[in-house]
Amino acid sequence: MCGASMTDRLRRRIAPVEGAAQDHDVTRILLVEDHEDLRDALSRRLERRGFHVVLAPDGETGLRRALMEQPDVILLDMNLPLRDGWSVARSLRGAEGEAARIPIIALTAHGLSASPADLAAAGFDAYHPKPVDFPRLLEQIDEALLGRDEP
Repeated sequence: MCGASMTDRLRRRIAPVEGAAQDHDVTRILLVEDHEDLRDALSRRLERRGFHVVLAPDGETGLRRALMEQPDVILLDMNLPLRDGWSVARSLRGAEGEAARIPIIALTAHGLSASPADLAAAGFDAYHPKPVDFPRLLEQIDEALLGRDEP
């Protein structure tokens, strides 16, 4: 998907929901969240917007799915069982190939004491507090997708 124009990216983002699961050009989001209610609610909202959402309930599963699925964006909870968000982000940034370039948006219910520099050093492209402000999260996803296409 490298080199896709902004128009192509936005077209994929607003793809019709009916074809989302079958259309290979639809934006794929990996949602790594251990709270089942939030994971289900957020994935449904994203799917209604035309995204294809892959789910992971913990950091270890999230890392494996990121490496196998190569999503366009990762929404990554910071406080996860088996492996926290910091560890997952660092592992992805140390991976070979395209996995190292996948935009990662940190999600957390706790006030994050880390600075923007700490987040960037760990490999995060953005931070989003919980409860989720869905319109703002959509903006961050768009920004991450557009940023991924830049050299």
